Order: sequence, then C-alpha cells, then structure tokens
Amino acid sequence: MSAADRIELRGLRVVATHGALPAEHLLPQPFEVDLDVELDLAAAGASDALTDTVDYSQLALAAEAALAGPRADLLEHLAVRVARAAVQVCGPAAVSSVTVALRKLRPPVGTHLSSAGVRIRRTPEQL
Repeated sequence: MSAADRIELRGLRVVATHGALPAEHLLPQPFEVDLDVELDLAAAGASDALTDTVDYSQLALAAEAALAGPRADLLEHLAVRVARAAVQVCGPAAVSSVTVALRKLRPPVGTHLSSAGVRIRRTPEQL
C-alpha cells in the first residue's frame, strides 16, 4: 500500500451540544471536522468501481452521526468517536490510519477566536 493513498473529507459541519462548560450543555454550537483515512486505493484506481473503495458519503454520514451522538465534554473524546466510526465504515483490516481534525467554531473563550480544535491520528489497533 502506498502511504500516500487516502480518502479526504473536508469541512463537514455539524451543530451539536458538546463542551465542558454548563452553558455548552444547553446551547448547540457548530463543529467542523476534516477526516483522512489512509488505505490502499490501488484496486479502485485500476477498476473505476465503487465496490473497490470506500463510499465517502458513508464516511461523511458516519462522522456526522458520531458528532451528533451523546454529549461529550472534550473535543479529544469526540475526535476518537469520529475515528472509530470511520474505521467501522471502512473495515479495520483495510485502514492503515485515520486522522481527525475537529474544530469548535465558536469556542466560549473571553477573546475573539475563530476556532479551537484538536487533531488526532490513530491506527485501528489504537481504537
């Protein structure tokens, strides 16, 4: 497998209620996720068949569902939840690694800040 093979999703936005502060438990806010799934795309490149790859619409739906799920305090926890969902869609044997960049687009801090976020990289064995 080429380490450069990956499916990339950018800018998936979900409005959800996550955060450690009491006000965040009540007020929905926007989150944005970027997802990179490293896997072998050689068969799909040769065949041009959707059955030889991962349907990125299914990846997007799984990431959206992970973010819309139960409330979490930490972005780190949500990022792992998205990574697990991506590996489930692809199948653990097919995935080399998953990178999730998750941003809270209106973080409740005392200054102007466009986003706060985390980026994690996990192999299926780490999830």
